[in-house]
Amino acid sequence: MEKDEISIKVLDRDGMLHFLNIPTDMNLNLMEVCKANEIAVEGTCGGMALCASCQCYILSSHDLLKKNDDEQAMLSEAYNVKKNSRLGCQIYITKDLNGLEIELAPEE
Repeated sequence: MEKDEISIKVLDRDGMLHFLNIPTDMNLNLMEVCKANEIAVEGTCGGMALCASCQCYILSSHDLLKKNDDEQAMLSEAYNVKKNSRLGCQIYITKDLNGLEIELAPEE
C-alpha cells in the first residue's frame, strides 16, 4: 500500500467481500470507488444525493462527517434504511477512513 492510500472493505450485494486500496489524493467518494472497482452500484444521479442507489451501511466505527441536509432528505425517502445508512456519494475518501468497512444496501 502506498503512503497516499487507505484500505477499505466492501461487502457487495452478492455477499462478496472486496479488499480495496484507494488513493486519498484524488477526491473520490465511495460510490466512485465502487464503480472504479467494478462493484455493482448504480449512482444514477451522478453523486448529487438525489437517488439513494449508492446507499451503504457503515459497519466499522469510523467517525464520519455529519449527514448534510440533502443526504438526510434522500435517506428519509429511501428503502432499507438503517441507523448506519449513508449515501456513498457523500463520503469522500480521506486518510481518516483507513480500515473503513461498508456493506452495500439492497437494491430498492
